Amino acid sequence: MRYGIVGAAGRMGGEIKRAFAAHELCYSLDLDGERVDGTPQVLLDFSLPSALPSTLEAARTFGCPLVIGTTGLSDDQMSELKKLGESVAVVQSFNFATGVTLLRMILRDFAPLLSDWDLEICETHHNKKKDAPSGTAIMLRDATGRDCPTHSLRVGGVPGDHSAVFANDGEVLTLSHRAISRSVFALGALKAAEFAARAAPGFYSFEEVLSCGRRR
Repeated sequence: MRYGIVGAAGRMGGEIKRAFAAHELCYSLDLDGERVDGTPQVLLDFSLPSALPSTLEAARTFGCPLVIGTTGLSDDQMSELKKLGESVAVVQSFNFATGVTLLRMILRDFAPLLSDWDLEICETHHNKKKDAPSGTAIMLRDATGRDCPTHSLRVGGVPGDHSAVFANDGEVLTLSHRAISRSVFALGALKAAEFAARAAPGFYSFEEVLSCGRRR
């Protein structure tokens, strides 16, 4: 599979290149400029919201699917991605770790059973992460269907910790996910890229990617 990366020189760019070692990197875009060595079959962007115009332009130019894990996107930017999904496959998620997606599904299905319990979301990331709360924390909060408090820490080199804490007067239930390495996000991106490369145009979630793999 030929692939391209927006933000190739970044933390996730490096992880993606390692996870995609069996595939051909033929396009890259970062602060050092653009490099084109062929036409990618899928484009990946795990950079910053400010890079989205360049990402959209590249996806349209190559006519290739897009896998995007950028956080901090505005509503207008999300609308632009959905519009792109009318012509190519777009897989969008704020977190490509399988465990986080399962946690989101658990919260969506079971949080209503604890509607009379207190609930707060807690997340910790490395001190270079710009957005707070994280896109993942917002995604998990939305999965509960409740506008609950969300707490953020930016310390050290933590790849990502997320917890949903439910409590009443007699019990505390904590559902959590911890990323040990950024490689889990890159491996999830590889699953998403393989899915997108053969998918029809549309706007897909990582949950749909995993569900497709389960059905096969």
